[in-house]
Amino acid sequence: MITTYKIRIKGHLDQRWADWFGDLTLTQQPDGTTVLVGPVVDQAALYGILTKIHNLGMPLLEVHRLSDEAQTN
Repeated sequence: MITTYKIRIKGHLDQRWADWFGDLTLTQQPDGTTVLVGPVVDQAALYGILTKIHNLGMPLLEVHRLSDEAQTN
């Protein structure tokens, strides 16, 4: 099952980081935060994303699960 997540971090990440975060879309917000939204295949992948954010020194503000989609193969 693939889950869509919305992750908000403090500070702005520009689009040069987009490849580093794979299928997540990065959007800079006027309030000085960046929102990452996209599919995450499992908890290990989510942990990897959160580790990248931590390694960048960006404070994590929120993580929201938006939806689950059954994977069809």
